[in-house]
Amino acid sequence: MAAFDPWDPAFLADPYPAYAELRARGRVHHYEPTDQWLVPHHADVSALLRDRRLGRTYLHRFRHEDFGRTPPPPEHEPFHTLNDHGMLDLEPPDHTRIRRLVSKAFTPRTVERLAPYVEALAGELVGGLVRRGGGDLLTEVAEPLPVAVIAEMLGVPESDRAPLRPWSAQICGMYELNPSEETAAGAVRASVEFSDYLRDLIAERRKEPGDDLISGLIAAHDEGDRLTEQEMISTCVLLLNAGHEATVNATVNGWWALFRNPDQLAALRADHSLVPSAVEELMRYDTPLQLFERWVLDDIEIDGTTIPRGAELALLFGSANHDPAVFTDPGRLDLARAENPHISFSAGIHYCIGAPLARLELAASMRALLERAPTLTLAAEPRRKPNFVIRGLEGLTVEIR
Repeated sequence: MAAFDPWDPAFLADPYPAYAELRARGRVHHYEPTDQWLVPHHADVSALLRDRRLGRTYLHRFRHEDFGRTPPPPEHEPFHTLNDHGMLDLEPPDHTRIRRLVSKAFTPRTVERLAPYVEALAGELVGGLVRRGGGDLLTEVAEPLPVAVIAEMLGVPESDRAPLRPWSAQICGMYELNPSEETAAGAVRASVEFSDYLRDLIAERRKEPGDDLISGLIAAHDEGDRLTEQEMISTCVLLLNAGHEATVNATVNGWWALFRNPDQLAALRADHSLVPSAVEELMRYDTPLQLFERWVLDDIEIDGTTIPRGAELALLFGSANHDPAVFTDPGRLDLARAENPHISFSAGIHYCIGAPLARLELAASMRALLERAPTLTLAAEPRRKPNFVIRGLEGLTVEIR
């Protein structure tokens, strides 16, 4: 287990050799520093994402004490109220009800209708980068595109959008392994501020509905069922956080991978029809969400090892996406890879509801960069963020020659 160290800069720079070691040593491993069971194989991760003996929460069946867990500190309550009412951290029947209602507002047609806006904005952002002769791809293209898109969907006015990314980053800090008290305090503060803002915005949309997702969430109903105000707030935060964190990191991770694999970048520049398969391969090759957790609600067995109720599984998406049992030569970037069952968008009932939007945004920014910045090159070696679960870069400085 020495190779698996999510706080070691060398591991964070390249965790994939450690994953290979975990896969070679077995199907499940107890990791003492986080008291989690690591699951590194694609077949197991894929199956366990669909296993109803596991849950994103246990509170629909057990109290903290009955489950052998310590309740979160009272001072963290605003974060948990926000987090625990979002469908990502709920199980049926609440998850089923909320996802069904959200799906009424967040339809494929809604995403399809956004395509011209996404493509125009991607072109505008890349155009600015070209005029400046380069810059930080993270702050100038990767971040503003998905933040603006989800804000546009939600109906957040442009003048109100500046705090969205900082709020999201602070909240998402709580999803790292063993977050510090400083991280928790920041997440609580952001949870309060974000919730207060959305509560006011929802009140405005109740008075004057618009053609936006918040108005759609207010109107969504099914056999008399409606979202509560807290469920709407939590849904909006979830859609914003999940709706841009993965896209931001997939963009910069992806271009960093392309710069390190010049033959693949050359092939992509020569044939833009590779963009859809390139998006899938880059999501697999350097997965933006490396780990997803599940609670064991009833005892399970993995390869002869009994994992008891109350334990926590760490499903290693990054390892599963590099499993040679599923992917031929997984350490090789292959933008034309035909069979690519990566699990970067999860699976089962918690499959990412925003996956079509993420694919649209990633393809739009990639096409804009290929078409408008064909001489894009790396200007400086990037630094990794000191995070494990949400994998990204501090920045990606590029130039256009």
